[in-house]
Amino acid sequence: MGKAMFYHLTRRPMEDTLMMLLGKATGAGWRVVVRGTRPDRMALLDEKLWQGADDSFLPHGLAGGAHDARQPILLSTTLDIPNAATCVMSVDGADVAADEVAQLDRVCVLFDGNDPQALDIARGQWSTLKKAGAAAEYWSEESGSWQKKAETKAG
Repeated sequence: MGKAMFYHLTRRPMEDTLMMLLGKATGAGWRVVVRGTRPDRMALLDEKLWQGADDSFLPHGLAGGAHDARQPILLSTTLDIPNAATCVMSVDGADVAADEVAQLDRVCVLFDGNDPQALDIARGQWSTLKKAGAAAEYWSEESGSWQKKAETKAG
């Protein structure tokens, strides 16, 4: 059974935290779907990943290509998981479901703590997952380093 981890971003851009989490996930041997809400935003993330440092390159692709199933990291705007991912990272308020949390190793929800709409969406997601009995953790970087602030247990 997996866990949802909510990352309340207040100090760093989402892209920086996403890169860090993707590095950790692929280092653990996980395949990842980064789920967004807009194709243009996924294209920008694709560019950002290509522009990363050579020594920390994260192999990835945009969904809709011929080799989606082979991508260690797939950037997508759909609920599909064609690359057999064990981790979904939700950005920009993309949907996550309690059954995904139960089936995957990890679901990460990254949201901008300086954006009231993003906060409302993340609060709704937290509430929905909690009501469904999903395990979840809430992490904040307000102090300058990541600290766990809340946790719900599965069941």
